[in-house]
Amino acid sequence: MSDKEPGQQGGAVDEPELCDVCGTAIRKRCEQYASVPDSSASGQQDPLLDGRRFVVACSDDHLQQLIEDYKRRPFNDAELWAGKITRAEHRHSGEMNADQLAEKTGLTPEQIERGISWQTMRFMRWHEQFGEPDSDPEEDE
Repeated sequence: MSDKEPGQQGGAVDEPELCDVCGTAIRKRCEQYASVPDSSASGQQDPLLDGRRFVVACSDDHLQQLIEDYKRRPFNDAELWAGKITRAEHRHSGEMNADQLAEKTGLTPEQIERGISWQTMRFMRWHEQFGEPDSDPEEDE
């Protein structure tokens, strides 16, 4: 899916958008955009975009397909809250207490607890699937 918002430039060169369905490079001004609900999306610059993903398509058919796909995807509040927590942790140097975390995220203590539980559950699933990370080569010497 597109990581940038509609109209946002990718760098010095104006790169074409790619359709989120078929990957086709879209001619300038022919792209079609939609904002769809997605609990995994966190607005890195604007928290008001949390829970919304911008998608781009090369045709009305592909845009409708994207919209339908996201309608079928479950929206998980705890996943959204985990994203808000992660953003706050990355922006804040050092540890935060519960009150500071609530202030930075706008979440209630219960929402913070559920977001952290969701993060922990995801980590445990990852760990079960991929196992222990490789050991540090310096430790083996």
